[in-house]
Amino acid sequence: MPVATPHLRVDLGRLRRNVRRVADQAAAAQISLRPHAKTHKSLEIARLQLAMGARGLTVATVGEAEAFVRGGCTDVFIAYPLWVDDARAERLRDLAEQARVAIGVDSVYSAANLGRRLGGTGVEVLVEVDSGHHRTGVRPKETGEVARAAARVGLPVRGVFTFPGHGYSPGAAQEVVAAEAAALRQARESVTAEGLEVRVLSGGSTPTLAASLGGAGAGGSAHGVNGVDGTGGVDGVARITELRPGVYVFGDAQQWELGTTEPDDIALTARATVVSHAGGRVVLDAGSKVLGADRAAYATGYGRILDRPKARIVSLSEHHAVVEWPGRRPRLGTQVDVVPNHVCAAVNLADSMWVEEAGRLRPWPVAARGLNS
Repeated sequence: MPVATPHLRVDLGRLRRNVRRVADQAAAAQISLRPHAKTHKSLEIARLQLAMGARGLTVATVGEAEAFVRGGCTDVFIAYPLWVDDARAERLRDLAEQARVAIGVDSVYSAANLGRRLGGTGVEVLVEVDSGHHRTGVRPKETGEVARAAARVGLPVRGVFTFPGHGYSPGAAQEVVAAEAAALRQARESVTAEGLEVRVLSGGSTPTLAASLGGAGAGGSAHGVNGVDGTGGVDGVARITELRPGVYVFGDAQQWELGTTEPDDIALTARATVVSHAGGRVVLDAGSKVLGADRAAYATGYGRILDRPKARIVSLSEHHAVVEWPGRRPRLGTQVDVVPNHVCAAVNLADSMWVEEAGRLRPWPVAARGLNS
């Protein structure tokens, strides 16, 4: 029986190819891969990533961590400076009895709170460093102070991490990766000056992934970022030991616009039906409640049509998308594949993604949908 539109559709061949390609590239660069599972929220995809060599998963919330640990993942990092109350501390203690768990911290005050509630439980911390995104994280030179505060209250310090979110800008990847490497180097020095070991330097994102794996931006070569001796690297340059991209598994219209994903690699689309030609344009039955409403400053529309690169979604309502469609319009009732601007948001709006195997569609549940706390 056909699946009614609109629905999210996964090209399994492309998905597997994307996961394998990045796993192989990370292995060749001798960098651990800890993919961000907030993109797909899917146990099936998480298992595929782990089977292809990922050391564990990155998640955004305790709820996501719970979902993936229940699904069999034994190593999760909540890459965010959590504020932990009694209820959340109990959930984290339960998780730590089932899996290896780490969380982010970016202040002495928060470290003290975490120590009161989680000290001695085995929950580890990574200190977040601001490498230029200016959302969360301490200045690199202050990292040691936070790490020392965490260690004093019984929290094992695994290392430091950053999120180069300002890499989501055209042409920014090389410069952002250079700044990321410099921040991690300073952070490592700050922590080791306190007599603490830095076992992990964690960073990365999908827009900066090629630059991180290629090593450009911190010496201009793979060895410049990714040396061969633990966190030391060569010539004293900090070696990123772990990368946390998420969107690479699917791609989306943002990555297409940035040039970090080719159309032939996009593995998730929203299947929609042409319902109207009003105003001389194409109107689809997939709106913001399916595609999400994100539109970055550099985006040329609210999404793209996979096999019509010149078409653009020019407006969204809750249940409809209006498309400027150059050339002959598709007939009413035609189904088309829409590439959402931000695939993470689109997935979180769906109960299931539909995967075609052996000519048949089957649902993959979005297991961590809506687990925002």
